Amino acid sequence: MSKENMNLPKAPKDLCFSEVDFIQGNFNVDTFLQEHRKNTKLETMRDDLGIYLKLLRSAMIDLINRDYTDFVNLSSNMIGLDKAINDLQTPLGQLREEVMQVQQTLDDEVTTITHDMNENKKVREYKQSIFSLQHIYRCLAKLSSILSLNTFLESPVKIDILEQAAAEFNQLQFHMSRCKLEGEKLEQSYMTHLNEFFLACVHEKNSALLIRCLGIYITLDKISDAEDLVRKEIVSPLVHSVINIENLNTDLLGLQNIYNRLLNILDVELKQLLDITLHPNRLSVKGFNFLVNSFWIDVEEKIEQYIKCIFAPGDPVLFHLRYVATLEFLQKLEAECVTPESLIALLKNSQYKNFLKKWNLPVYFQIRFQEIASGIETVLIEPILPASVKRTLESLTQSDFSLHATCIVWENLQRIWDDNVYLYQLFHRFWKLSLQICARYRIWIQSVLKEVWPIENETSNLNKVENSKKLNFLIYLYKDAEKFANVLPSLLEIVRSKLKQEQKTPRILTLLKDSLDETISNLKIVSLQITNEIIDELLKQCVTHLKQVSDIPRLFRRTKREVPTKPCAYVKNALAFLVSFHTEYRMIIPDNVNYWLELTLSMLTEHYLASVTDVLTSVQKTEESLRRLKKIRDKSTGSLASEIQGISDDEKIRIQLQVDVQSYANMITEMQISTLNVLHMKELLHAVETAVKR
Repeated sequence: MSKENMNLPKAPKDLCFSEVDFIQGNFNVDTFLQEHRKNTKLETMRDDLGIYLKLLRSAMIDLINRDYTDFVNLSSNMIGLDKAINDLQTPLGQLREEVMQVQQTLDDEVTTITHDMNENKKVREYKQSIFSLQHIYRCLAKLSSILSLNTFLESPVKIDILEQAAAEFNQLQFHMSRCKLEGEKLEQSYMTHLNEFFLACVHEKNSALLIRCLGIYITLDKISDAEDLVRKEIVSPLVHSVINIENLNTDLLGLQNIYNRLLNILDVELKQLLDITLHPNRLSVKGFNFLVNSFWIDVEEKIEQYIKCIFAPGDPVLFHLRYVATLEFLQKLEAECVTPESLIALLKNSQYKNFLKKWNLPVYFQIRFQEIASGIETVLIEPILPASVKRTLESLTQSDFSLHATCIVWENLQRIWDDNVYLYQLFHRFWKLSLQICARYRIWIQSVLKEVWPIENETSNLNKVENSKKLNFLIYLYKDAEKFANVLPSLLEIVRSKLKQEQKTPRILTLLKDSLDETISNLKIVSLQITNEIIDELLKQCVTHLKQVSDIPRLFRRTKREVPTKPCAYVKNALAFLVSFHTEYRMIIPDNVNYWLELTLSMLTEHYLASVTDVLTSVQKTEESLRRLKKIRDKSTGSLASEIQGISDDEKIRIQLQVDVQSYANMITEMQISTLNVLHMKELLHAVETAVKR
């Protein structure tokens, strides 16, 4: 319905729009909202549209009520119309057949007449060409006589001669234009003979005649024709027999075999042509490029037409094999370009550039990324179990990793740079993936350190290190992180070997080293966190026994015990786990064991010093309190203070603490650890010695 026939109900004036807005030819909802939103809010516009919608519904109902009778009459008048149409269908069909027969007869007659007229036209043109050739000969003879040098110089009316010659020249041009068709036929006939002779020379490998034929093509400015001829008659049939899906699917090296056969075409069928045209000293046939314009263009088109599936990256293994084979083929093809000009022509060829773009390397990388990342992630998200430890204690001194997770991470890191996965065009992506894997391994270590381990069976002998699964795992984890950081420089050497010679610039090498050094530095920070966890685990097994220090005063007060000469059991119990740890690991990782024990003993000694200090302080306070009470009691009874016979309970407590601390120091020394390297040890010994001397 046209805009003139549209009678929309009038919109109230207080609305933010007019009814005319909706019947514009270029009406657009977004434009409508954008224009009216400048003048009013969306909520107001929504309410106005609701009001106008009610007006439209009311108008529609009125229209239906007004024209209801016409609608009903229209449907009743169409009763029986389908029968009338069916009655007309048969005679109309017969009439259509008769018309088509007449039309076919007329078309046949027109075709016959047209063919006869074309034949007559060719005859007339041939007669005209013969007539024009006769006139050309006469005009040339006449022009030669008119423009004869002697006649022209001796004639007093040179302008007349020039005018006469101009008329003859026009006649000559007119007749030459009428002979153009004949000239084209002669040219076509000549090129046919030349092409046949040229192909015969190629097959016979006659260099002398080939050079002369190529010289003719240059003379006639038909270089591109010669290249197209070689492509269609020599290259195309051979390439067609090589590039097909059957040859591709013979085996995994199907594409490699295809490329080898294509190179064989260059070495056998086109070798002589290439040697002649690409020879730097043969200027007489310069300008031909059969390698690009005859061979490569046809090869690329046939690949695109028959084995386009080689570009699909869905199977990464197959894609990698085919892409590497393609790069080798292109490198050999570039090597055939013995002159810089021919090489530039190949590299700048549009089909050559598009061919390289068809290999979807980003998709290949994403598939490899998912393979490698999912393999690593599957292992790293598994809960920590005894099976996570892959090897025995002896593996701690070997180059192999002890944890299954570390083995998988390192194997996948090496896999990235394997010749069956790596592509130098994706070097930056694979390097980034390597750094991401290292970062993921570091984050996994940090998450493992935060993991809550199940409470170990209290009935087991916790003084034995083999019963502490968490501690054993932490030691394996520490050594794996250390080994992992140490082998990363070897990964850098592998990465450097994958770089092309032109990529080995000082800037790139520096960037690679800096990024890897940062990764190694982060791993060493994580190793410190593991060390802290190991120390916490060792300390947890020892520090609980030091609580018994506070029980020493109860052992001697009012018990009349003898002066202590042996250490309490808690000293041995507190160090038993560390002794066991030292015995089990000292022959395997002595440096690490001594370092961890020194840190653990320093923290344990700090706890021990605090406990001893508390006991000594408490004893001293108790002693002073008893002394004051005794003085008060003696004053009240009027008796003099009697001297204490023998050693008091408080002194026995101090002596016991001294014996315990000395035994503690001796046990540390027996573990081949110098007490000088144990923090707070000197303060602990001084505290008990000072207390005893009082």
